[in-house]
Amino acid sequence: MQFIKAERKKSKLRLAIAGVSGSGKTTAALQIAKGLGGKVAVIDTENGSSSLYSDRFDFDVLELEAPYTPERFIQAIEVAENAGYDTVIIDSMSHEWIGSGGCLEINDTLAKTKFKGNSFGAWGEVGTRHRGFLEKIVTSKIHIIATVRMKSEYVQEGKKVFKVGMKYEMRDNFEYEFTTVFDLSHEGHYAVVSKDRTSIFDDCPFLIAPETGAKLDSWLNSGKNYYMSDEQVAELNRLVGALPSETQLKIHSKYPNFAEEPDARFDEIEAGLKGMIEKMVIARQQQSDIQENQQQTA
Repeated sequence: MQFIKAERKKSKLRLAIAGVSGSGKTTAALQIAKGLGGKVAVIDTENGSSSLYSDRFDFDVLELEAPYTPERFIQAIEVAENAGYDTVIIDSMSHEWIGSGGCLEINDTLAKTKFKGNSFGAWGEVGTRHRGFLEKIVTSKIHIIATVRMKSEYVQEGKKVFKVGMKYEMRDNFEYEFTTVFDLSHEGHYAVVSKDRTSIFDDCPFLIAPETGAKLDSWLNSGKNYYMSDEQVAELNRLVGALPSETQLKIHSKYPNFAEEPDARFDEIEAGLKGMIEKMVIARQQQSDIQENQQQTA
């Protein structure tokens, strides 16, 4: 174990946008994704509602249908990662919890069957699957924006009646896994920050716009490199190129893309490759010496 100086690393966005129906969650997510830049994918569980905004925003969509199991969400995120998208919007994340085939329904089914009426016992298994979904969000190498439904109630102030959000339709404390959480109001679609590790949103409430995404992008990229730099990747590829083709294939199977490796591993991988090259050079020299001795003897 060793303590090192704490430094904020460059990171990918983990943003949740919560609100009642009609508060503007989908458009807010698309506005922020536009500000972040790059290719955008939407995992749409809302019957294709995101495509209604395709005339205003440039994105690709995957219309995810029931069952809304944690594993299907994980698979959809991986499809976006492998396809080279920069940002994926999950619209909405709530379906993994309350939707058809989601965690609540899975628990009910398991409690009645496998656990013979023991709902508490079933939660152990369901909780593990749900945590897998949250861990995928946390560890993904692309930006993730997730919309979250809120239960609504109506409150009256004077002669006006307002629709307000009262509770997230998601497992309690899910917001711990996100860098920032915005709660949207139904009236005016204003955003209030309920959680923020960036400390860059001082003026609340505010309207979400592409500039909000650009602001987040600037903060995310202001830290120290987390993944290897272009120079580090080039150096490792140069070292790999000095090795036999068979060895290169083995290395590429273990490290498909050095750019996706944490920069903290650069020294370790570099030392390993240099060690392999040194052994190769020594082996070739030994073989050369043996051949030379054989020729002299002959």
